[in-house]
Amino acid sequence: MDTEAVLQGAAQVCAERGGKLTIKRRQVLASLIASDKAMSAYDLADKCKDAYGVRLFPMSIYRILEFLQTVGLVHQLKTTNKFIACAHIPCDHADNTLQFLICKECNRVEEVGITNSLSEGLAKTLDSLGFRLMNDQVELECVCNNCSATA
Repeated sequence: MDTEAVLQGAAQVCAERGGKLTIKRRQVLASLIASDKAMSAYDLADKCKDAYGVRLFPMSIYRILEFLQTVGLVHQLKTTNKFIACAHIPCDHADNTLQFLICKECNRVEEVGITNSLSEGLAKTLDSLGFRLMNDQVELECVCNNCSATA
């Protein structure tokens, strides 16, 4: 993956949505892009200190992450309260429900889209059971093939 090209696309997304990819936001986003694992604000503080020599406090990182989520560049995993960079920064994925496969052994995360027809089918099934979706983000706890092979 060309991280610089992704960051340029992210800067464009920010501009289109009325924001700016500041240096600190760029550093946090670059740290998430470089990782294939979900990261907490504390993980990101350590990563930014190691990679850029910048000391960012977790509260500052939370504000940065909130902005990055608002413009659609970062996703928060509800089950772990960690964050990942959107896998579709250069393109729009509004037609898909987000699904995250989370390895419980190594914390690797893969973002995949569920087609609207599958999402609508799930919503209909839940409706027939007397429930409704409060959030269309789906998080599945899994074990990746690498961790399965070593177990």
